[in-house]
Amino acid sequence: MNKDTRLSDVLHVLLHMDRVDTPLTSEVLARSMGTNPAVFRRTMAGLREAGLVRSEKGHGGGWRLSRPLRTITLLTVYQALDCPNLFSIGNRSRHSDCLVEKNVNAVVEDTMAEATALFVRRFGEITLDQIAPSDQVPVQVHAKGRH
Repeated sequence: MNKDTRLSDVLHVLLHMDRVDTPLTSEVLARSMGTNPAVFRRTMAGLREAGLVRSEKGHGGGWRLSRPLRTITLLTVYQALDCPNLFSIGNRSRHSDCLVEKNVNAVVEDTMAEATALFVRRFGEITLDQIAPSDQVPVQVHAKGRH
């Protein structure tokens, strides 16, 4: 099964964006994520709508953070990405007449609900400044792909 890396990719980009003083182009940031600029812009659209980033067109334009890292939680980013699926575990069928399957479904659904609630609670407690590197030296966004 392919993993959805958008959350990890976007967090990586946001933390880099915070460490530079100039707007970063879609091309540069897309290379950092290992994707193309069109996919990058589609991925960032939800973050722009959520007010986490802004984009400026034209010469000298690009992407910038709209808010300080201390005001952005992991949950906010997750939600701005339209809540990617956390788990690939599911039930065989939703409407079974089999009592065994009904019990299995109930246990799986309850456990997934608990795990999701824990995820949401924990991600709501962590702000991006808490996961940013502690050194204060500005870094360059890697223009030649992932690092």
